[in-house]
Amino acid sequence: MKSRTKPALRVVPAAPVQLSLSVEGVLRDVQHAFYGLCVNAGKQVLAAMMEADRVALCGAKNVPNAGRRAVRGGTTRSSVVLGGQRIAIAKPRARSLERGELELPTFAWAADGDPLDMATLASMAAGVSTRRYARTLEPLPAPDEPSAVSKSAVSRRWVALTQAQLDEWLSCSLAKLDLPVVMIDGIHFHERVILVALGIDARGDKHVLGLREGSTESTRVVRSLLSDLVDRGLDADRARLWVIDGGKALRKAIVECFGQRALVQRCQEHKRRNVIEHLPKDMHASVGRALRDAWDSAKPALAKRQLQRLATSLQARHPGAAASLREGLDETLTVQGLGIGGALYRTLRTTNPIENLNGSIAHFARNVKRWKDGQMTLRWVAGALSDAKGRFRKLRGHREMKTLLAALAASTTESKRSERKAA
Repeated sequence: MKSRTKPALRVVPAAPVQLSLSVEGVLRDVQHAFYGLCVNAGKQVLAAMMEADRVALCGAKNVPNAGRRAVRGGTTRSSVVLGGQRIAIAKPRARSLERGELELPTFAWAADGDPLDMATLASMAAGVSTRRYARTLEPLPAPDEPSAVSKSAVSRRWVALTQAQLDEWLSCSLAKLDLPVVMIDGIHFHERVILVALGIDARGDKHVLGLREGSTESTRVVRSLLSDLVDRGLDADRARLWVIDGGKALRKAIVECFGQRALVQRCQEHKRRNVIEHLPKDMHASVGRALRDAWDSAKPALAKRQLQRLATSLQARHPGAAASLREGLDETLTVQGLGIGGALYRTLRTTNPIENLNGSIAHFARNVKRWKDGQMTLRWVAGALSDAKGRFRKLRGHREMKTLLAALAASTTESKRSERKAA
Protein backbone atom coordinates (compact mmCIF):
# COMPACT_ATOMS: atom_id res chain seq x y z
CA MET A 1 0.00 0.00 0.00
CA LYS A 2 1.46 3.35 -1.05
CA SER A 3 2.09 5.97 1.62
CA ARG A 4 0.02 9.11 1.27
CA THR A 5 2.43 11.28 3.28
CA LYS A 6 5.69 10.51 1.37
CA PRO A 7 6.22 11.54 -2.22
CA ALA A 8 6.75 8.80 -4.70
CA LEU A 9 10.42 8.07 -5.60
CA ARG A 10 11.50 8.71 -9.13
CA VAL A 11 14.13 6.67 -10.96
CA VAL A 12 16.84 9.01 -12.19
CA PRO A 13 18.75 7.79 -15.26
CA ALA A 14 22.48 7.12 -14.70
CA ALA A 15 24.71 9.95 -15.86
CA PRO A 16 28.34 9.25 -16.73
CA VAL A 17 30.89 11.40 -14.87
CA GLN A 18 34.28 12.07 -16.53
CA LEU A 19 37.29 12.96 -14.34
CA SER A 20 40.23 14.70 -16.01
CA LEU A 21 43.42 13.11 -14.66
CA SER A 22 46.94 13.70 -15.87
CA VAL A 23 48.07 10.33 -17.18
CA GLU A 24 51.69 11.49 -17.14
CA GLY A 25 51.39 12.53 -13.49
CA VAL A 26 49.76 9.26 -12.49
CA LEU A 27 52.45 7.25 -14.26
CA ARG A 28 55.15 9.34 -12.63
CA ASP A 29 53.66 8.71 -9.20
CA VAL A 30 53.39 4.98 -9.92
CA GLN A 31 56.97 4.88 -11.13
CA HIS A 32 58.23 6.69 -8.04
CA ALA A 33 56.19 4.42 -5.77
CA PHE A 34 57.52 1.33 -7.53
CA TYR A 35 61.10 2.60 -7.24
CA GLY A 36 60.55 3.25 -3.53
CA LEU A 37 59.13 -0.25 -3.11
CA CYS A 38 62.21 -1.69 -4.83
CA VAL A 39 64.56 0.31 -2.59
CA ASN A 40 62.78 -0.71 0.60
CA ALA A 41 62.53 -4.36 -0.48
CA GLY A 42 66.18 -4.33 -1.48
CA LYS A 43 67.22 -2.97 1.89
CA GLN A 44 65.20 -5.63 3.70
CA VAL A 45 66.66 -8.43 1.59
CA LEU A 46 70.16 -7.04 2.11
CA ALA A 47 69.60 -6.84 5.86
CA ALA A 48 68.44 -10.47 5.94
CA MET A 49 71.46 -11.61 3.92
CA MET A 50 73.90 -9.72 6.16
CA GLU A 51 72.29 -11.21 9.25
CA ALA A 52 72.68 -14.66 7.67
CA ASP A 53 76.39 -13.89 7.20
CA ARG A 54 76.65 -12.91 10.86
CA VAL A 55 74.91 -16.09 11.97
CA ALA A 56 77.41 -18.08 9.93
CA LEU A 57 80.27 -16.32 11.72
CA CYS A 58 78.88 -16.01 15.26
CA GLY A 59 76.26 -18.74 15.48
CA ALA A 60 72.57 -18.37 16.30
CA LYS A 61 71.56 -15.48 18.55
CA ASN A 62 70.89 -16.26 22.25
CA VAL A 63 72.12 -19.83 21.82
CA PRO A 64 75.09 -20.65 24.10
CA ASN A 65 78.11 -22.05 22.24
CA ALA A 66 81.38 -22.65 24.06
CA GLY A 67 83.29 -23.10 20.80
CA ARG A 68 82.20 -19.75 19.37
CA ARG A 69 85.14 -17.78 17.86
CA ALA A 70 83.22 -14.57 17.03
CA VAL A 71 80.58 -12.45 18.74
CA ARG A 72 77.97 -9.92 17.67
CA GLY A 73 78.93 -6.26 17.90
CA GLY A 74 75.62 -4.49 17.34
CA THR A 75 75.25 -2.36 14.21
CA THR A 76 76.98 0.63 12.69
CA ARG A 77 75.85 3.22 10.20
CA SER A 78 77.20 2.57 6.71
CA SER A 79 76.08 2.78 3.08
CA VAL A 80 75.66 0.72 -0.09
CA VAL A 81 75.39 1.64 -3.77
CA LEU A 82 72.00 1.59 -5.46
CA GLY A 83 70.95 3.31 -8.66
CA GLY A 84 74.06 5.46 -9.00
CA GLN A 85 73.89 6.82 -5.43
CA ARG A 86 74.86 5.74 -1.97
CA ILE A 87 72.08 4.83 0.47
CA ALA A 88 72.51 4.66 4.24
CA ILE A 89 71.90 1.33 5.97
CA ALA A 90 72.50 -0.25 9.37
CA LYS A 91 75.35 -2.69 8.97
CA PRO A 92 75.53 -5.64 11.41
CA ARG A 93 78.90 -6.10 13.07
CA ALA A 94 80.76 -9.29 13.92
CA ARG A 95 83.99 -9.36 15.90
CA SER A 96 86.47 -12.20 16.06
CA LEU A 97 87.81 -13.07 19.50
CA GLU A 98 91.30 -13.11 18.03
CA ARG A 99 91.40 -10.86 14.96
CA GLY A 100 88.92 -8.07 15.66
CA GLU A 101 86.33 -6.85 13.12
CA LEU A 102 85.17 -9.40 10.54
CA GLU A 103 83.92 -8.61 7.04
CA LEU A 104 80.45 -9.65 5.94
CA PRO A 105 80.61 -10.97 2.35
CA THR A 106 77.18 -9.61 1.46
CA PHE A 107 78.06 -6.11 2.64
CA ALA A 108 81.39 -6.15 0.76
CA TRP A 109 79.50 -6.99 -2.42
CA ALA A 110 76.78 -4.36 -1.90
CA ALA A 111 79.25 -1.62 -0.95
CA ASP A 112 81.40 -2.14 -4.05
CA GLY A 113 81.89 1.20 -5.76
CA ASP A 114 81.96 -0.16 -9.33
CA PRO A 115 78.24 0.48 -10.01
CA LEU A 116 78.66 4.02 -8.71
CA ASP A 117 81.73 4.56 -10.86
CA MET A 118 79.98 3.18 -13.95
CA ALA A 119 76.96 5.41 -13.36
CA THR A 120 79.26 8.44 -13.07
CA LEU A 121 81.15 7.59 -16.26
CA ALA A 122 77.92 6.95 -18.16
CA SER A 123 76.42 10.26 -17.06
CA MET A 124 79.52 12.28 -17.93
CA ALA A 125 79.72 10.54 -21.30
CA ALA A 126 76.11 11.57 -21.93
CA GLY A 127 77.04 15.20 -21.28
CA VAL A 128 75.65 15.53 -17.74
CA SER A 129 77.55 18.14 -15.74
CA THR A 130 78.66 17.44 -12.19
CA ARG A 131 76.20 19.96 -10.77
CA ARG A 132 73.29 18.28 -12.56
CA TYR A 133 74.24 14.70 -11.76
CA ALA A 134 71.82 14.46 -8.83
CA ARG A 135 68.90 15.51 -11.04
CA THR A 136 69.39 12.47 -13.27
CA LEU A 137 68.76 10.05 -10.39
CA GLU A 138 65.45 8.74 -9.13
CA PRO A 139 64.40 10.39 -5.85
CA LEU A 140 64.64 8.07 -2.88
CA PRO A 141 61.60 7.32 -0.70
CA ALA A 142 61.48 9.13 2.62
CA PRO A 143 63.33 9.12 4.95
CA ASP A 144 66.28 7.91 2.84
CA GLU A 145 68.64 10.57 1.54
CA PRO A 146 71.25 10.01 -1.16
CA SER A 147 74.94 10.66 -0.65
CA ALA A 148 77.93 10.96 -3.01
CA VAL A 149 75.82 12.89 -5.53
CA SER A 150 76.89 16.48 -4.81
CA LYS A 151 78.88 18.45 -7.36
CA SER A 152 82.11 18.13 -5.38
CA ALA A 153 81.64 14.41 -4.70
CA VAL A 154 80.95 13.63 -8.36
CA SER A 155 83.88 15.81 -9.42
CA ARG A 156 86.29 14.03 -7.06
CA ARG A 157 85.06 10.65 -8.27
CA TRP A 158 85.42 11.71 -11.91
CA VAL A 159 88.97 12.97 -11.36
CA ALA A 160 89.98 9.71 -9.66
CA LEU A 161 88.40 7.55 -12.37
CA THR A 162 89.88 9.43 -15.32
CA GLN A 163 93.30 9.61 -13.66
CA ALA A 164 93.23 5.82 -13.27
CA GLN A 165 92.27 5.46 -16.94
CA LEU A 166 95.06 7.85 -17.96
CA ASP A 167 97.62 5.88 -15.95
CA GLU A 168 96.42 2.72 -17.68
CA TRP A 169 96.79 4.23 -21.17
CA LEU A 170 100.29 5.50 -20.38
CA SER A 171 101.64 2.34 -18.75
CA CYS A 172 100.10 -0.70 -20.46
CA SER A 173 102.53 -2.96 -22.33
CA LEU A 174 102.48 -3.06 -26.13
CA ALA A 175 104.81 -6.03 -26.46
CA LYS A 176 102.07 -8.54 -27.29
CA LEU A 177 100.44 -6.41 -29.98
CA ASP A 178 101.26 -6.98 -33.64
CA LEU A 179 100.83 -3.48 -35.05
CA PRO A 180 101.55 -3.10 -38.77
CA VAL A 181 99.82 0.29 -38.92
CA VAL A 182 99.99 3.31 -36.62
CA MET A 183 98.14 6.59 -37.08
CA ILE A 184 99.08 9.78 -35.23
CA ASP A 185 97.09 12.99 -35.10
CA GLY A 186 96.64 15.92 -32.74
CA ILE A 187 93.51 17.41 -31.24
CA HIS A 188 93.53 21.02 -30.09
CA PHE A 189 92.17 22.28 -26.77
CA HIS A 190 92.65 26.04 -26.85
CA GLU A 191 96.40 26.51 -26.34
CA ARG A 192 97.19 22.82 -25.92
CA VAL A 193 97.56 19.95 -28.33
CA ILE A 194 97.04 16.31 -27.36
CA LEU A 195 98.76 13.85 -29.68
CA VAL A 196 96.95 10.52 -29.96
CA ALA A 197 98.54 7.37 -31.38
CA LEU A 198 96.11 4.78 -32.75
CA GLY A 199 97.45 1.33 -33.61
CA ILE A 200 95.83 -1.21 -35.93
CA ASP A 201 96.74 -4.86 -35.44
CA ALA A 202 97.01 -7.65 -37.98
CA ARG A 203 93.32 -8.52 -37.61
CA GLY A 204 92.14 -4.96 -38.16
CA ASP A 205 91.34 -4.19 -34.51
CA LYS A 206 92.08 -0.69 -33.21
CA HIS A 207 94.10 0.09 -30.08
CA VAL A 208 94.82 3.46 -28.47
CA LEU A 209 98.57 3.29 -27.88
CA GLY A 210 99.43 6.52 -26.10
CA LEU A 211 98.90 10.21 -25.47
CA ARG A 212 101.24 13.18 -25.22
CA GLU A 213 100.46 16.76 -24.28
CA GLY A 214 102.20 19.82 -25.70
CA SER A 215 101.65 23.33 -26.96
CA THR A 216 102.24 22.34 -30.61
CA GLU A 217 102.78 19.25 -32.75
CA SER A 218 106.53 19.80 -32.50
CA THR A 219 109.18 17.23 -33.34
CA ARG A 220 110.22 17.10 -29.69
CA VAL A 221 106.69 16.23 -28.51
CA VAL A 222 106.23 13.60 -31.22
CA ARG A 223 109.64 12.08 -30.48
CA SER A 224 108.71 11.87 -26.80
CA LEU A 225 105.49 10.02 -27.69
CA LEU A 226 107.29 7.60 -30.01
CA SER A 227 110.05 6.91 -27.47
CA ASP A 228 107.40 6.08 -24.89
CA LEU A 229 105.75 3.63 -27.28
CA VAL A 230 109.07 1.89 -27.92
CA ASP A 231 109.84 1.74 -24.18
CA ARG A 232 106.48 0.04 -23.62
CA GLY A 233 107.17 -2.66 -26.17
CA LEU A 234 106.42 -1.34 -29.67
CA ASP A 235 108.70 -3.30 -32.01
CA ALA A 236 111.10 -0.80 -33.61
CA ASP A 237 112.81 -3.35 -35.89
CA ARG A 238 109.92 -4.10 -38.22
CA ALA A 239 108.61 -2.16 -41.17
CA ARG A 240 105.43 -0.34 -40.28
CA LEU A 241 103.00 1.94 -42.10
CA TRP A 242 102.63 5.34 -40.45
CA VAL A 243 99.58 7.32 -41.57
CA ILE A 244 99.83 11.04 -40.77
CA ASP A 245 98.19 14.27 -41.88
CA GLY A 246 101.34 15.61 -43.53
CA GLY A 247 102.79 17.60 -40.64
CA LYS A 248 106.55 18.02 -41.11
CA ALA A 249 107.23 17.58 -37.39
CA LEU A 250 105.39 14.27 -37.36
CA ARG A 251 107.30 12.93 -40.34
CA LYS A 252 110.68 14.12 -39.08
CA ALA A 253 110.22 12.49 -35.67
CA ILE A 254 109.02 9.19 -37.20
CA VAL A 255 111.99 8.99 -39.57
CA GLU A 256 114.42 9.90 -36.77
CA CYS A 257 113.07 7.14 -34.52
CA PHE A 258 112.48 4.34 -37.04
CA GLY A 259 114.62 5.18 -40.08
CA GLN A 260 114.07 3.25 -43.30
CA ARG A 261 111.60 0.89 -41.64
CA ALA A 262 109.08 3.73 -41.35
CA LEU A 263 106.79 3.80 -44.39
CA VAL A 264 104.95 7.11 -44.24
CA GLN A 265 101.56 7.59 -45.90
CA ARG A 266 100.48 11.22 -46.05
CA CYS A 267 96.76 11.78 -45.91
CA GLN A 268 95.50 12.40 -49.43
CA GLU A 269 92.54 14.40 -48.17
CA HIS A 270 94.83 16.81 -46.30
CA LYS A 271 96.99 17.14 -49.39
CA ARG A 272 93.94 17.90 -51.54
CA ARG A 273 92.83 20.63 -49.14
CA ASN A 274 96.29 22.14 -49.01
CA VAL A 275 96.51 22.31 -52.80
CA ILE A 276 93.10 23.81 -53.51
CA GLU A 277 93.59 26.44 -50.79
CA HIS A 278 96.10 28.05 -53.18
CA LEU A 279 93.62 28.08 -56.06
CA PRO A 280 90.62 30.24 -57.01
CA LYS A 281 87.24 28.72 -56.26
CA ASP A 282 86.40 28.02 -59.90
CA MET A 283 89.36 25.59 -60.12
CA HIS A 284 88.59 23.58 -56.98
CA ALA A 285 86.37 21.00 -58.66
CA SER A 286 88.62 20.33 -61.66
CA VAL A 287 91.85 20.08 -59.68
CA GLY A 288 90.18 17.95 -57.00
CA ARG A 289 88.93 15.59 -59.71
CA ALA A 290 92.42 15.35 -61.25
CA LEU A 291 93.89 14.50 -57.85
CA ARG A 292 91.28 11.82 -57.23
CA ASP A 293 91.84 10.29 -60.65
CA ALA A 294 95.57 9.98 -59.96
CA TRP A 295 95.12 8.53 -56.48
CA ASP A 296 92.50 6.08 -57.72
CA SER A 297 94.96 4.59 -60.19
CA ALA A 298 96.10 1.05 -59.46
CA LYS A 299 99.60 1.84 -60.79
CA PRO A 300 101.69 4.11 -58.52
CA ALA A 301 104.08 5.04 -61.36
CA LEU A 302 101.18 6.24 -63.51
CA ALA A 303 99.67 8.11 -60.55
CA LYS A 304 102.99 9.86 -59.93
CA ARG A 305 103.23 11.00 -63.57
CA GLN A 306 99.67 12.34 -63.46
CA LEU A 307 100.40 14.33 -60.30
CA GLN A 308 103.64 15.69 -61.76
CA ARG A 309 101.84 16.81 -64.92
CA LEU A 310 99.20 18.50 -62.79
CA ALA A 311 101.88 20.33 -60.82
CA THR A 312 103.55 21.45 -64.05
CA SER A 313 100.25 22.79 -65.39
CA LEU A 314 99.74 24.82 -62.22
CA GLN A 315 103.29 26.15 -61.97
CA ALA A 316 102.96 29.30 -64.07
CA ARG A 317 99.73 30.78 -62.74
CA HIS A 318 99.56 29.13 -59.32
CA PRO A 319 103.09 28.33 -58.10
CA GLY A 320 101.92 27.96 -54.50
CA ALA A 321 99.55 25.14 -55.42
CA ALA A 322 102.25 23.46 -57.52
CA ALA A 323 104.78 23.62 -54.67
CA SER A 324 102.22 22.24 -52.21
CA LEU A 325 101.47 19.33 -54.54
CA ARG A 326 105.14 18.48 -55.11
CA GLU A 327 105.95 18.59 -51.39
CA GLY A 328 105.74 15.02 -50.11
CA LEU A 329 104.14 13.82 -53.35
CA ASP A 330 105.71 10.35 -53.18
CA GLU A 331 104.39 9.80 -49.65
CA THR A 332 100.81 10.24 -50.81
CA LEU A 333 101.40 7.08 -52.92
CA THR A 334 102.98 4.84 -50.27
CA VAL A 335 99.98 2.53 -49.84
CA GLN A 336 99.61 2.23 -53.62
CA GLY A 337 103.29 1.31 -53.83
CA LEU A 338 102.71 -1.56 -51.38
CA GLY A 339 100.16 -3.05 -53.75
CA ILE A 340 97.19 -2.41 -51.49
CA GLY A 341 93.83 -1.86 -53.13
CA GLY A 342 90.12 -2.04 -52.50
CA ALA A 343 88.53 -1.01 -49.23
CA LEU A 344 91.79 -1.23 -47.25
CA TYR A 345 93.46 1.24 -49.59
CA ARG A 346 90.55 3.66 -49.33
CA THR A 347 90.85 3.46 -45.54
CA LEU A 348 94.62 3.79 -45.16
CA ARG A 349 95.11 6.60 -47.67
CA THR A 350 93.59 9.11 -45.23
CA THR A 351 93.66 9.78 -41.49
CA ASN A 352 89.87 9.43 -41.26
CA PRO A 353 89.93 6.61 -38.65
CA ILE A 354 91.86 8.66 -36.11
CA GLU A 355 90.06 11.89 -37.02
CA ASN A 356 86.76 10.17 -36.28
CA LEU A 357 88.21 9.24 -32.89
CA ASN A 358 89.27 12.84 -32.31
CA GLY A 359 85.75 13.93 -33.17
CA SER A 360 84.43 11.62 -30.45
CA ILE A 361 86.87 13.17 -27.98
CA ALA A 362 85.74 16.69 -28.87
CA HIS A 363 82.09 15.71 -28.48
CA PHE A 364 82.78 14.03 -25.15
CA ALA A 365 84.39 17.18 -23.74
CA ARG A 366 81.92 19.61 -25.31
CA ASN A 367 80.63 20.91 -21.97
CA VAL A 368 84.04 21.84 -20.53
CA LYS A 369 84.32 25.62 -20.65
CA ARG A 370 87.68 26.14 -18.94
CA TRP A 371 90.74 23.92 -19.17
CA LYS A 372 92.77 24.46 -16.01
CA ASP A 373 95.96 22.63 -16.97
CA GLY A 374 97.45 19.94 -19.15
CA GLN A 375 96.74 17.16 -16.66
CA MET A 376 93.03 17.97 -16.70
CA THR A 377 93.07 17.87 -20.49
CA LEU A 378 94.80 14.50 -20.53
CA ARG A 379 92.31 13.09 -18.02
CA TRP A 380 89.34 14.15 -20.10
CA VAL A 381 90.90 12.69 -23.24
CA ALA A 382 91.52 9.42 -21.38
CA GLY A 383 87.88 9.36 -20.27
CA ALA A 384 86.72 10.01 -23.83
CA LEU A 385 88.96 7.24 -25.18
CA SER A 386 87.63 4.76 -22.63
CA ASP A 387 84.09 5.65 -23.65
CA ALA A 388 84.92 5.35 -27.36
CA LYS A 389 86.84 2.10 -26.95
CA GLY A 390 83.67 0.10 -26.47
CA ARG A 391 82.39 1.29 -29.86
CA PHE A 392 85.52 0.50 -31.87
CA ARG A 393 84.85 -1.45 -35.03
CA LYS A 394 87.27 -3.39 -37.15
CA LEU A 395 89.12 -1.40 -39.74
CA ARG A 396 87.24 -1.20 -43.01
CA GLY A 397 89.01 -3.56 -45.41
CA HIS A 398 90.55 -5.66 -42.61
CA ARG A 399 90.11 -8.83 -44.68
CA GLU A 400 92.86 -7.54 -46.97
CA MET A 401 95.40 -7.10 -44.16
CA LYS A 402 97.31 -10.20 -45.30
CA THR A 403 98.40 -8.33 -48.42
CA LEU A 404 99.69 -5.45 -46.32
CA LEU A 405 101.52 -7.79 -43.93
CA ALA A 406 103.26 -9.53 -46.83
CA ALA A 407 104.31 -6.19 -48.33
CA LEU A 408 105.66 -4.95 -45.00
CA ALA A 409 107.57 -8.19 -44.45
CA ALA A 410 109.20 -7.77 -47.87
CA SER A 411 110.05 -4.18 -46.99
CA THR A 412 111.66 -5.31 -43.72
CA THR A 413 113.83 -7.82 -45.58
CA GLU A 414 114.86 -5.17 -48.09
CA SER A 415 115.74 -2.71 -45.33
CA LYS A 416 117.95 -5.26 -43.56
CA ARG A 417 119.68 -6.09 -46.86
CA SER A 418 120.37 -2.39 -47.48
CA GLU A 419 121.75 -1.97 -43.96
CA ARG A 420 124.12 -4.91 -44.43
CA LYS A 421 125.40 -3.46 -47.72
CA ALA A 422 125.92 -0.07 -46.10
CA ALA A 423 127.85 -1.67 -43.24
